[in-house]
Amino acid sequence: MSAPLLEVQNLAIRFGDAVVVDDISFSIAPGEKFALVGESGSGKSVSSLAVLRLNQDARYGGRILFNGEDILQKSERQMQQVRGNDVAMIFQEPMTALNPLFTIGNQIAEVLMRHEGINAREAALRTVALLEKTGIPEPARRALAYPHELSGGQRQRAMIAMALACKPRLLIADEPTTALDVTIQVQILELLNQLQRDENMAVLIISHDLNLVRHFADRVGVMEKGRLVETASTAELFANPQEPYTRKLLQSRPQRTVAEVAADAPTVLQAEQLRCTYQIKQGWFKKRLFQAVDGVDLQLRRGETLGIVGESGSGKSTLGMALLRLSGSRVTGAIRFDGASIAESSSRDLRPMRSRMQVVFQDPFASLSPRRTVEQIVGEGLALHHPELSAEQQRRTIADALAEVGLPDSVLTRYPHEFSGGQRQRIAIARALVLQPELLLLDEPTSALDVTVQQQVLQLLSELQRRHGLAYLFITHDLAVVRAMAHQVLVMKDGKVVEGGLTEEVMQRPQHTYTQRLLAAASYAADAPDVGDGAGAA
Repeated sequence: MSAPLLEVQNLAIRFGDAVVVDDISFSIAPGEKFALVGESGSGKSVSSLAVLRLNQDARYGGRILFNGEDILQKSERQMQQVRGNDVAMIFQEPMTALNPLFTIGNQIAEVLMRHEGINAREAALRTVALLEKTGIPEPARRALAYPHELSGGQRQRAMIAMALACKPRLLIADEPTTALDVTIQVQILELLNQLQRDENMAVLIISHDLNLVRHFADRVGVMEKGRLVETASTAELFANPQEPYTRKLLQSRPQRTVAEVAADAPTVLQAEQLRCTYQIKQGWFKKRLFQAVDGVDLQLRRGETLGIVGESGSGKSTLGMALLRLSGSRVTGAIRFDGASIAESSSRDLRPMRSRMQVVFQDPFASLSPRRTVEQIVGEGLALHHPELSAEQQRRTIADALAEVGLPDSVLTRYPHEFSGGQRQRIAIARALVLQPELLLLDEPTSALDVTVQQQVLQLLSELQRRHGLAYLFITHDLAVVRAMAHQVLVMKDGKVVEGGLTEEVMQRPQHTYTQRLLAAASYAADAPDVGDGAGAA
């Protein structure tokens, strides 16, 4: 066995009086792929940032040995040589990590010029070569693009190119595939695997998705509440997990809990030949038409969930917004809500109906105002649509809505930043429920959540549907979630519905090659075996 490239010994991390990482130890050998997994708040990302000393205002204990030298004893000047040269990092959200004011090429070239001292011309050539290596099409043209002009997968590839610029010996990947489509997830994992083999890098991957890690890592460390509770080879951990927490993570896959729709259930929403068209600028004066949704027919009954799936850019979110008349595009075709035509209705005519159709967005932190309390957030729609209620009646109605989603009325005076991701999503659901709607548009409501929290939110949505007969439009790229939640499913590609029908029939016997490709990619990242109860473990 070779000496470890990275050895973490009894690492403790404190912010003020709070201990967020408590006495953890692990090592990574040269060329090895090691994963740290756990739920949000478990300390895995903080631990990875400690390797580069990027935690602001943190106090460290223990040792972090990289190639035999203690990272915690180095000066800031010495750390600048370590960052990028010896250890590089791919951050979770490339749109946040990349500078929006500079092109992709400029940002990668800056790394090369800073660390290797090469001139701008040579850096530009190396940048194009790096982008080509990560599989970005037309790398010379993409180098001139700004982050917002690239897709999510392309931005993540650009981040990987930047991290690999100086050929680091250790690559840290913090949730590198979160919120990406399943096909893009597979591409990114395969790319990391290939680059790791080509460069013989060690990789530390951070994830809350054990099923994804199963296909990538050689060894896995499981973190819970700042402690490393279990470490084992990937095969051993999945075959025979020792700790109850590890078994809970492995078992937190979406379970199908949908109730049958009554045969005489009325139709809540119907669309025929729905089309959404945008005008896209080309140069100073020219514009062209872009067909985001093209000729979609659908029907949704009371108590039913219609899943709309597809990759980013397929038109699924545009379709959902158009159905509720929230889209900024030109919409043609027929839309009927509870029997009434709303395709041509004005905003004034639609206002009385708005309380009956509500939206729960993908990112609860972004969709909740940070300057408002929970009471103000949940009660905003109530004040608009039911001004006749007294302050006491409003407060009681808000408390009832929070109770419906499992939150006590003690949260009324608190702000969104004081809650976990799962709790924030429950607040977002309460904000929609307080108006007693008949239809909920759920736009990727669980994609940013841990697997255990995701399962809790899905169970809550299923329970609310049974209790109130809600109709759900469920937009997602996660086929496991659709299989668990939806009665019917539509598969979208390039604005068109390529396949649709009963969920189980489409999932088990897909007819279209695009659906088959989506299912193949999903099975790659989520085919973890059933986990036993650990009986017989040593």
